[in-house]
Amino acid sequence: NVEIIVGTSPGGGQDKTARELQRLLQEKRLIDVAASVVNKPGGGGTVAWIYLNQHAGDGHYLEVGTTTLLTNQIIGRSTLGIDDVTPVAMLLSESVAFSVRADSPLKSGKDLLERLRKDAGSVSVSIGSTLGGPNYIALALIAKSVGGDTKKLKTVVFQGGGDAIVALLGGHVDLIASAANNVVPHLAAGKLRVIGVTAPQRLAGVLAQAPTWKEQGVDVQITNWRMVAGAKGISAAQIAYWEDAFARLAQTEEWKKDLAQNLFENTYMNSADSRKYLRAQYEQFRGALTEVGLAR
Repeated sequence: NVEIIVGTSPGGGQDKTARELQRLLQEKRLIDVAASVVNKPGGGGTVAWIYLNQHAGDGHYLEVGTTTLLTNQIIGRSTLGIDDVTPVAMLLSESVAFSVRADSPLKSGKDLLERLRKDAGSVSVSIGSTLGGPNYIALALIAKSVGGDTKKLKTVVFQGGGDAIVALLGGHVDLIASAANNVVPHLAAGKLRVIGVTAPQRLAGVLAQAPTWKEQGVDVQITNWRMVAGAKGISAAQIAYWEDAFARLAQTEEWKKDLAQNLFENTYMNSADSRKYLRAQYEQFRGALTEVGLAR
């Protein structure tokens, strides 16, 4: 049995990706054994990485990884980093959306900028599963751009994107910075309003009306990405097996359709290219988190 590990609770974007991978790997017979999704929330994703590495050298364990692998190490939450796992494939990337309830007094990105300028602690913001990730980096850079005190930001961390959205819909936080696809159904239902996205240009579908931050005078472009990693020490043959499986999965019409529906960008890379990309991302994130005083 293959375990696909997720570092958040069920319902968020990371979990959804894992379950789509599980479905396609089995339905398309890309693997010839059963696969299950195992949720290991906690520690901003650290619990899941530790669990993965309890199976060093075993190719039956994979994790749907995100930027937290890098940012947790940069801010000192975890000692685990790129060299403690085996990147297998980079799958996709997505922009960060800033959303409020439909009845929020924050009508636009400019309203938020003004609030952050006057008092960065006056807005409670859910940032998903970890402090220091792309959602937080985007928030901090936006606040910093208007002179807001990033050390006063009132951020709330949940175990996953699904929990964070529930908190916003319930009125427990003022704003959510999350993966764009997480808010699509709630935006379509008229429950939320997106006041800014970190994409270089406007997104498609129901998010086409949401302005980019660059349009609103703040050139902040940050993306989340999702990859698949194996445990440290898996063999070259195991890496090749999974590279082949995910390369074929990335070419299926079902996967392409899922990317389009969720406003994901197809950024598939093999193992070697994924490792190079992760090292470049580490330097970018370290620079940003140093700028806002979170790097250790």
